[in-house]
Amino acid sequence: MRPLVHPSIDDITVEGILHALSDPVRVAIYAELAASAGATICSNFLRVSDRSIPKSTLSQHFRALREAGLVRSERHGVEMRNVSRCKEIEQRFPGLIAAILNAHSVQATGRAGASRRKTAARKTKAQRSRRRSTWPLLTAQ
Repeated sequence: MRPLVHPSIDDITVEGILHALSDPVRVAIYAELAASAGATICSNFLRVSDRSIPKSTLSQHFRALREAGLVRSERHGVEMRNVSRCKEIEQRFPGLIAAILNAHSVQATGRAGASRRKTAARKTKAQRSRRRSTWPLLTAQ
């Protein structure tokens, strides 16, 4: 197996962090890792934001996070354990990770609300449509 590459804290760039966290799945994975107290295995993320993520795609997401310096990964048998490097990054770029995770939280909350509104609007539209389609039948009798 190839060795895992983890950049030193001096090699981590803002551009690399922003690029790695520009994907909605990766930022959701990182938000969960940052909130967890210890190491988390990759298979815990097979379902992210109500989406099923294939293992091959998940490994690519973790590689991007690792190469950006956001996570430290270690192999333990067949499992890959991941830990956030928030504290190290906070020392290098104070407030950056907190701002990104806060923005992600606000955006995720907004998406959840919009999704509920869309679902409610579809139900209301379907009910109106059913009423209109049965109305002529009721008056013709």
